[in-house]
Amino acid sequence: MKLAFIVDPLEDIKAYKDSSVAMMRCAAKRGHEISTIQRAALTWRDGCVAARAQRLEVGADDTAWYSVTEESVLPLTAYDAVLMRQDPPFDFEYVAATWLLERAEAEGARIWNKPRSIRDHSEKVAIAEFPHYAPTTLIARDPADIHAFIDELEDVILKPLDGMGGSSIFRVLKDDPNRNVIVETLTGFGARSIMAQRYLPAISHGDKRILLIAGAPVPYCLARIPKAGESRGNLAAGGKGVARPLLGRDREIAEALAPILWARGLLIVGLDVIGDSLTEINVTSPTCFVEIAQQTRFDVAAMAIDALERSCSAS
Repeated sequence: MKLAFIVDPLEDIKAYKDSSVAMMRCAAKRGHEISTIQRAALTWRDGCVAARAQRLEVGADDTAWYSVTEESVLPLTAYDAVLMRQDPPFDFEYVAATWLLERAEAEGARIWNKPRSIRDHSEKVAIAEFPHYAPTTLIARDPADIHAFIDELEDVILKPLDGMGGSSIFRVLKDDPNRNVIVETLTGFGARSIMAQRYLPAISHGDKRILLIAGAPVPYCLARIPKAGESRGNLAAGGKGVARPLLGRDREIAEALAPILWARGLLIVGLDVIGDSLTEINVTSPTCFVEIAQQTRFDVAAMAIDALERSCSAS
């Protein structure tokens, strides 16, 4: 197969832990052709979505994991599959990319995750569809509503709707002397909607990343345990990842959501679960493939490429 990955600039990718690189390496070992595309290179003209792409030779050396063998401008229909793996922020340019990718789909390109589903599933707001699994949550922009929520629950987490990796996430207590400035900053004095959630003490045992691939849960999750003095478990914020078998409530949530999300064309999904509560549904570039594989020997990337091969051969 000819596979194209829409990813961050190659020089910025940390190959030793990157899930997209893990998939590229797995696919390359099977003889598939690998190309990468930068989101800014997507174009539409005269009914055709195309992009300048770099064909890669992919290796195992993390310090020099790729070499560019060819550059060319091709329509996205030239590939057997295109994987949208661009990191947030989910800004206007990200939305514009999903519009172009949706046009490419109309021309016959196979794209995962499905562009419309990426656009329709805000990674924070998507939990509103499954309130029975979510913690007490408020989505609002009026500071008065947010302050009332803090007063009611007394210990909450505030976060923007378009961030990633734990950026700009605050734990705010009712008597926090900085609560006014935190709310002002996050909402832009009421100009931006944010999410407020009940603080879950179970975060001390890890913010669990549960991966769903083609409608099936990966049998292990990665519990991202906060470092001392932190309330964020994100690996980018210094959390420690510990792989665990997918059991109990975690498996219940995964098995309930997996077929629903796969039916919408979401090939790879990352659920975030703290304790028994679903806190986010990640669909842009879910990670943690490498950490789970290293600790359990379960090859998550191979599961993803298996699903791609099945999907492409069936369509």
